[in-house]
Amino acid sequence: MNKKLKTEAVDQLFDAILCLQSKEECYNFFEDLCTVNELLSLSQRLAVATMLRDGKTYMDIAEKTGASTATISRVNRSLNYGCDGYELIFERMKK
Repeated sequence: MNKKLKTEAVDQLFDAILCLQSKEECYNFFEDLCTVNELLSLSQRLAVATMLRDGKTYMDIAEKTGASTATISRVNRSLNYGCDGYELIFERMKK
């Protein structure tokens, strides 16, 4: 975990997210919290991570998601050298 990220405000945000109980509640909260573009960017990163994990090429991913190669590279770096947050989500989403 990045020590710069660990703040009281971030803890409060994560506590709030953990209180959500349905997809509809997620839509309502995140629509209030984020701009449409911010939310679309977050969902794009998850889609990129999924495609990278499935062995897709940068070209295929860029074409399918509209993500820049810089974004794809950043997500790839997180998959390879990050805190395994994507892997945790992939495992839990299988269930």
